[in-house]
Amino acid sequence: MGFIDIRDLLKRFGKVVAVDRINLAIEKGEIVTLLGPSGCGKTTTLRCIAGLERPDEGDVVIDGRPMFSQGFVPPSKRGIGMVFQNYAVWPHMRVFDNVAYGLKIARLPKKEIRKRVLETLKLVGLEGLESRYPTQLSGGQQQRVALARALTRNPKVLLLDEPLSNLDAKLREKMRFEIQGLVKRMGITAVYVTHDQAEAMVISDRVAVMNRGRIVQVGSPEEIYHRPATKFVADFIGVTNFISGVVAEWDDDRAEAILETDFGRVRCSVVDPEAVAPGRGATAFVRPEDVEVVEGTEPPENTFDGTVVHRVYLGNILYLFVKLGDTLLRVQGRAVMPHREGDAIRVHLDPHRTLIVRE
Repeated sequence: MGFIDIRDLLKRFGKVVAVDRINLAIEKGEIVTLLGPSGCGKTTTLRCIAGLERPDEGDVVIDGRPMFSQGFVPPSKRGIGMVFQNYAVWPHMRVFDNVAYGLKIARLPKKEIRKRVLETLKLVGLEGLESRYPTQLSGGQQQRVALARALTRNPKVLLLDEPLSNLDAKLREKMRFEIQGLVKRMGITAVYVTHDQAEAMVISDRVAVMNRGRIVQVGSPEEIYHRPATKFVADFIGVTNFISGVVAEWDDDRAEAILETDFGRVRCSVVDPEAVAPGRGATAFVRPEDVEVVEGTEPPENTFDGTVVHRVYLGNILYLFVKLGDTLLRVQGRAVMPHREGDAIRVHLDPHRTLIVRE
């Protein structure tokens, strides 16, 4: 059992199953991200944790207390703070009053309210701005106001629903690190919702990838990126190449298979043994950074001849799009690579990084 325990959670909207009997245990002080495309059920799951939605079946247990099965616990009694996508700050209130609102509702003494608000504003980098109105703040500052309001009541759990999606790219990147550092320093248990895989990788201790109302994989950012359980996860997390073929050989002891493709026989590692059998179609994936450009006359196994059909320069890195048979492979290399469109090229696929995954 975790500090937050989601048990067989089911939520329908009419005939649509938004959350399909998911289970997830979140430890105290852990940051877990619900990651997935729009409509996969991640925000509905978050709203059930918050008490803003009631599940049709299942329960959410926070710090050992069931939120639904033994009587509905209202959001105000759950010990949570929540940060929304659209900030939800009141434009007619100054920063101080926005942050103090929940404390005033709780009827704390004025002296205590002032102390807590000023401490929290300092914590989120808004010291000295307590007299401004939200319209006098940047988008990033408004998001900090929303974060301060959620933190000022010392919540046991912090819920964040796409909190950075309305910010520009540079500010969004900066705020990722700020939120992660702040939550860790305070030791709060946090559930973060996003469709942005880079955001999830930076912020999370663990990532729960969702699709069609279900959790399809839970793991650290490294596990999710390097050992995805399914083709969907491999495709959703980062940039990847897919290689289709038929399994020609299968070595159970070494968890390796030979995939017969349109450009040759590719030795691959296997994530899930149930995904392979001789004669069965299969899909392997390899990240662009794991494809090596090979020079010399004695290439290693898993080396193939191809043609550069496109070249994309991004400053610090270079992408070469290489045609191998009917397969187009993206190769990530150094910006100084001399290859041009139409050049012959030889690439090596690392067998330990070329993985067959479930469909």
